[in-house]
Amino acid sequence: MTEKNGGRPALDIHQILRCMPHRYPLLLVDRILEFEAGKRIVGLKNVTINEPFFPGHFPDHPIMPGVLIVEAMAQTGGLLLMSEIEDPEGTVVYFMSLDDVKWRKPVLPGDQLILEVELLKVRGPVCKMRGVGRVDGVKVAEATMMARVMDR
Repeated sequence: MTEKNGGRPALDIHQILRCMPHRYPLLLVDRILEFEAGKRIVGLKNVTINEPFFPGHFPDHPIMPGVLIVEAMAQTGGLLLMSEIEDPEGTVVYFMSLDDVKWRKPVLPGDQLILEVELLKVRGPVCKMRGVGRVDGVKVAEATMMARVMDR
């Protein structure tokens, strides 16, 4: 993975697909905007009315489910961890716990969800990260996450 360079994303969708096991409808990161190896990552999720969850959540008032906002944060954090792995295709990141989860504002169709994840601590295959989601610079969600890197 490379850092943001000349206005281009640090990772485009094709690079994300090579690193992540997730696919439609559960791949929730469209692009990585910034990347600092072993420190932090910033991802982007374009939220469109075409998302498969909107017809049921809710038909007359579509909002992105909070658990999927946190999943998008977790996937962004997983990409940060995978950058440290020699064989990302043979490795998977399993999330172990979530703490201090807060949802502040709804995420709506048409929003761009910016996901900032910072690596707090690493002990062997286990790590702790802090994630924040923002729309138009306003915090919409946050969580502390623990994950384990394992062979597939």
